[in-house]
Amino acid sequence: MNRIWKRPARLAWLAGLACVLAAVATPVLAEDKPGDIKGTTLDPTADNVAATWSKVNLVLPASLTGRERWQGVPSAVPEVTGKAPLVVLLHGSSGIAPAIKDFQVWLADTLGLASVAPDSLAIPDRLTYVSPVPVEIYERVHALRLAELAHALEASKTWAWVDRARIVIAGTSEGAVAVSRYAGSESVARLIYSWSCEANYFVDGPRPGFGPEQPVFNAISARDPYFSPSNPWNKDYSVTGTCAGALKGNPQAVVFVVDAEVHTILNRPDVREATSRFLTSVLKP
Repeated sequence: MNRIWKRPARLAWLAGLACVLAAVATPVLAEDKPGDIKGTTLDPTADNVAATWSKVNLVLPASLTGRERWQGVPSAVPEVTGKAPLVVLLHGSSGIAPAIKDFQVWLADTLGLASVAPDSLAIPDRLTYVSPVPVEIYERVHALRLAELAHALEASKTWAWVDRARIVIAGTSEGAVAVSRYAGSESVARLIYSWSCEANYFVDGPRPGFGPEQPVFNAISARDPYFSPSNPWNKDYSVTGTCAGALKGNPQAVVFVVDAEVHTILNRPDVREATSRFLTSVLKP
């Protein structure tokens, strides 16, 4: 049976107020309207996935540099010593936003983990959208994000400092769909933020790729504005709003439900605390 952790409403509000106020889903400009689509490219070609890798945000913990945390692109990595686990992190539809970089810094400073975030929006004329759009568009996005993840895992093999027995794949929102669906066995655990692993307006089917006993951590708001039953776009689906159904019977799974309505939650103090407990139990540093 997977574990479901719930944060008491009042404590969650007090602990995470600043993050709640700062958290944003896809940024929407004043002139943007639901259904708007900009750009045309979603093809998972070799050139396109290479473009996502060319502008990754790489963060190394102080344990690797021997000095202090380092952040930048792989071509500028300083001399490193030793090995560290690597988190491959897929951003949401807003790209490598400040929330992604903040999460990577936290992984390095608090848990001593290196992380790399490919930049899907580095693809020339990359299609972006304001939900809701046709599910066919979403599925093309998901196919591209899966290709980005596979490419990142392959490309990172050239980094001698990576402890390849302790690779974690993680994603939030749009990026979390690919992390959930990925069928490869390179990772020892998965972090799925702000995605419910179930049929809804965003996919033509959940198609989870994780095994029945692979460690999986899922964190999502109880009233997530996109994937919970409160979103009218989901009225034709029997949604629960979490990955609990997909993870049923998995003894290595944790579902952390936040008593909130905000979408982007990976930097909330309560979510970070739960993430830390999960990763510590899996990676055993």
